[in-house]
Amino acid sequence: MPLDSALLADALYLPGGLLIDEVLEVDVAKSLVRVRMPTHDELPITREQRVHPTRHPRHVSGGLMVHMTGVAGFVHSYYVLGIRHAEGWTGYGVRIHSARFHAIAPPGEPIEIAAWSTQLRRGPERILGRYSFRFTQSGKLVYEGDQTAMWLRVPG
Repeated sequence: MPLDSALLADALYLPGGLLIDEVLEVDVAKSLVRVRMPTHDELPITREQRVHPTRHPRHVSGGLMVHMTGVAGFVHSYYVLGIRHAEGWTGYGVRIHSARFHAIAPPGEPIEIAAWSTQLRRGPERILGRYSFRFTQSGKLVYEGDQTAMWLRVPG
């Protein structure tokens, strides 16, 4: 499904910082979301790479992929947890337990990002969640991660 205007209005990043163009799946029962990230030569960080055809090909930056785990986490919080920044909720990455880059992701084909919670502790003002991430490009695994995030409701 295309990005809905309510999701975009609630995000802490403008669309240029979200870097997704579609929500592919929301499965509340599985605590899962899948989103699509277009890739191209003008992505942040990617556009600044000094490229060599055999030693350092142009690719989606690993740092940008870590940023995208936060974007996928936001989509998860919005659709699965049902929390809204407009209602005082904000999220922070707490810990990267593992980050594994399996292959270089060249610009061109989109990356599909799957994010799901493996543990959730929910209170009225705080949610602690542990998340798994899988990034694939044309069916090939390029990144997987295991991270913890904290969602806080801040009054006013």
